[in-house]
Amino acid sequence: MNTKDFIRFGVPLGEATRRATDFISKFILSGGDKTRLEEELKAVLATPSAFVADELRGELAKALLNAPPPPRQEPIKYRQWGEGLEHEAVMQMEKACLLPVAVAGALMPDAHVGYGLPIGGVLATENAVIPYAVGVDIACRMKMTVLDIPARELERYQDRLTRAIEAETRFGIGASFKHRRQHEVLDADWDVCPVTRQNKDRAWSQLGTSGSGNHFVEFGLFTAHGNVRGLEPGTYVALLSHSGSRGTGAAVCDYYSKLAFSQFEDLPSELKRLAWLSLDSQEGQEYWAAMELMGRYAAANHALIHQHLAANLGAEVLLDVENHHNFAWKERHLINGVEKEVIVHRKGATPAGQGVLGIIPGSMASPGFVVSGKGNAESLNSASHGAGRVMSRTQATKTFEWKKVNAFLRDKGVTLISAGLDEVPMVYKNIHEVMAAQHDLVTILGQFDPKRVKMAPHGERAED
Repeated sequence: MNTKDFIRFGVPLGEATRRATDFISKFILSGGDKTRLEEELKAVLATPSAFVADELRGELAKALLNAPPPPRQEPIKYRQWGEGLEHEAVMQMEKACLLPVAVAGALMPDAHVGYGLPIGGVLATENAVIPYAVGVDIACRMKMTVLDIPARELERYQDRLTRAIEAETRFGIGASFKHRRQHEVLDADWDVCPVTRQNKDRAWSQLGTSGSGNHFVEFGLFTAHGNVRGLEPGTYVALLSHSGSRGTGAAVCDYYSKLAFSQFEDLPSELKRLAWLSLDSQEGQEYWAAMELMGRYAAANHALIHQHLAANLGAEVLLDVENHHNFAWKERHLINGVEKEVIVHRKGATPAGQGVLGIIPGSMASPGFVVSGKGNAESLNSASHGAGRVMSRTQATKTFEWKKVNAFLRDKGVTLISAGLDEVPMVYKNIHEVMAAQHDLVTILGQFDPKRVKMAPHGERAED
């Protein structure tokens, strides 16, 4: 019996959950009949006052009497894709489904622990937006452009490709351009909230930069299995990038998440990071406008990276595909048999509506895929946003060493310009298994194989 079972039985989160775990351990150690555990627990839940003086059950009973009622008696139902997902990530999803504003959910096969909602978590709410269910890196984005450079010349161009990446974007916390980039997003209304107004100059200085964490710019070979938006089947040189709204997006998340926390001081500690803002409130409207502006800003970052890199190489763009995650969308879905407008949060999950194109990357040494969504209603028209981590950043730096990693990359035909040990291929799940687990969510249209990769240097704090 675990936390998931406790939630199903109605044990409140927090102290009561911890005492329930203690009770089960003591019950078994004292020779209690394991087959009666559920019956025993339900008895205490039904009338905790009757067990306050009980030596074995008393602490649980007191915790139940003192606990605030859970937001929901039962979590909303959701479907999970993939097997053997990280237990704590599943628990985060279970807890999110206890929110009174939650109406539907799904968990993608790349799921791992995040803040509040797990990475790979999809949550639909009614008239409410949850800053931490969107995420710190608002509107983090994937973009791929296929260039008219002949595939056979990729090897010959290697040094030139490296110089182009290093000239046309910047990596690392606070990375910015001395000679600033220009884009029409700067003409948007940056007065939609105090945070965007105060950070406009910072955003301008970072326009066209890539940041740190799992953000990258890489050249590789894209193999189109069929006709993709007019691109004939074949193998091409392509540019792939992954980054988001940089420091300004993080500032928006920080400000409005704290504002949400302050409005729900009675939420159990396990749900604090899932505090929400009503879209009927001024704060909710401000956050929504800021989030959408960060979406435009993140798109502008990628547009400039790809535009300047193509110009640097004198190349023409043959195909352009992009999608984003860490965002909330107003969509219509069937909820308990009734179609209604809901707010769909995709925390590290890719939109996969019918026919919607997207990119799902693997790692620096494994393929990514251009996909077309199947519009699966159970997933709220979503798919994974990548392979998903299997190891924390701290553990990765303790586990791996560059000598072995570089040998592995050479065997895979990958040249690494720079990256941290916390982003090596071994910290990610097998992308082929992840794709197989979501065959009912997307159709694979083509494969991107990384060949020349640049990320923030080792030692940079992650901002993904």
